[in-house]
Amino acid sequence: MLKKSVVENTLEMALSTGGTFAEIFMEDTKRSRISMVNGRVDKAFSGIDYGVGIRVFDGTNSIYAFTNDTSEKSLLETARNVSFAIKNGGGNGKVLDFTKVGYDNRNIIKIMPDTIHKKAKVDILRQASDTAFSYSDLISQTRSGYEDVCQDVFIANSEGLWVSDKRVRSRFTIESVASSSTEKQSGRFSPGGSLGFELFDTIDINELSREASRIAVTMLNAKNCPSGKMPVVIDNGFGGVIFHEACGHSLEATAVARNASVFCDRLGEQIASSLVTAVDDGTIPNGWGSSNVDDEGTPCQKNVLIENGILKSYLVDKLNGIKMGAKPTGSSRRESYRYAPTSRMTNTFIANGKSSPSEIISNTEYGLYAKQMGGGSVDPATGSFNFAVLEGYIIRNGKICEPVRGATLIGKGHEVLMKIDMVGNNLLRAQGMCGSISGSIPTDVGQPMIRVSEITVGGRGE
Repeated sequence: MLKKSVVENTLEMALSTGGTFAEIFMEDTKRSRISMVNGRVDKAFSGIDYGVGIRVFDGTNSIYAFTNDTSEKSLLETARNVSFAIKNGGGNGKVLDFTKVGYDNRNIIKIMPDTIHKKAKVDILRQASDTAFSYSDLISQTRSGYEDVCQDVFIANSEGLWVSDKRVRSRFTIESVASSSTEKQSGRFSPGGSLGFELFDTIDINELSREASRIAVTMLNAKNCPSGKMPVVIDNGFGGVIFHEACGHSLEATAVARNASVFCDRLGEQIASSLVTAVDDGTIPNGWGSSNVDDEGTPCQKNVLIENGILKSYLVDKLNGIKMGAKPTGSSRRESYRYAPTSRMTNTFIANGKSSPSEIISNTEYGLYAKQMGGGSVDPATGSFNFAVLEGYIIRNGKICEPVRGATLIGKGHEVLMKIDMVGNNLLRAQGMCGSISGSIPTDVGQPMIRVSEITVGGRGE
């Protein structure tokens, strides 16, 4: 923690040429990572990331610099360099008296990861690999991994904010590869949370490992997916990645403030089916994307983005909020002190509807069932997306039939939102890493099972 006098002097230096706002973000992060291939440790890494970022506003412009030397001399020099970028600023150079921000910690950690010996972590990964291999002789490779992060942050600004937060996250990964003489297919799970080593009390690594292998073997033996426009049923959990990528990014002020979103100036309008309510909630206890405060020190909150199809709000950080005339929503995030923060998602999902999964399937005469989604690409300005289906099946006469591989979902996020005609009641969230201009951050995606009346499906054909 920096001394109050050092923080005050640094902020005053940053404002010395007329800046309108100044901020300090300090980080001390300990990280540990183990990866295993075929039951043998491939890489083991641990390290510390420590430093300070200093940001100054000149109206709606922002200047940012960082240093890993946290001596007062270095901080004052960094602040002076930042201030030189301000010309004819309209600020008064004053720093208000600091007020410590208090909150109830919603991410209680039971077992700090650094109290667990590395051998215990390796044993879990080896167990997962052995279980995955034992599923079938077709499994040719396994990759398992474990990572934990303990991040202490301190944030202060010229408006008097003074707050600290401890973020602890842990994650487990298992991937199985099935091979034939001509083909390889994979299955993968990667659960995590704002948890310590008690993560492994909340998941069944043997079941996840068997499921990863089941997906790989099933898809290895599957026929190629037919192509064309058709109804698509997207299952819960990681199926929410389509909403996250194709729609969620377009609701971030990072895009909205520069008029680079299809949802600009549409608050209060219907942008989705009336069955769709979508939420970004950084307050979920022990959620993968949860924090007590965001990376500007604003308390995280539950933001209803879409309610019954109506656009209700955007995700807003301080700088873009000034540009938009909107209040921050606790959505400002960054990978580390090396990045200036901006508006980002936390735990983003489509809320439960009223249909059961069995009703959705039985009411679909023909279409594609996307049980597990893979990776993809998105153009945030247009919402155009292209996503691979990791595990897919054809639906015929209301029943799930033969598995198909090579399916790709192609469309535009805002169009897909309007075509959702059934929403299930089995909400599930899954964990991922999201990249944007403020770096790579942990985010939850999620949804119940949904049906889209029509999506273009790309396939390899027969």
